[in-house]
Amino acid sequence: MKKIVLVFLILLLVGCSSENVYEIMKQNEHIILDVRTKEEYDSLHIKNSINIPLDLIDESIDLDKNKIIFVYCKSGNRSKVAYNKLKELGYTVYDLGALADIDLEKES
Repeated sequence: MKKIVLVFLILLLVGCSSENVYEIMKQNEHIILDVRTKEEYDSLHIKNSINIPLDLIDESIDLDKNKIIFVYCKSGNRSKVAYNKLKELGYTVYDLGALADIDLEKES
């Protein structure tokens, strides 16, 4: 429930309607992408996120363009760069910023 509320608030801030939020969560139409290094990811990450380090995000990346991508990193700097790269590649993406500021379940 906490995850749904956070995603709902994020999407409201960036302009998505509440109906879209519930559809995304219900249909699992999102990807949580950690753009830190593998070592950073292995030490702690958001549960159910995937790891693709920033330097591997280019035109060869193969993510589902039908899903919304939520991107994060350690401080928010790499996620901002990843956000811009992914937008240029045609993805629907939102920058969550720094891992420490995200109130979602984490695991190591």
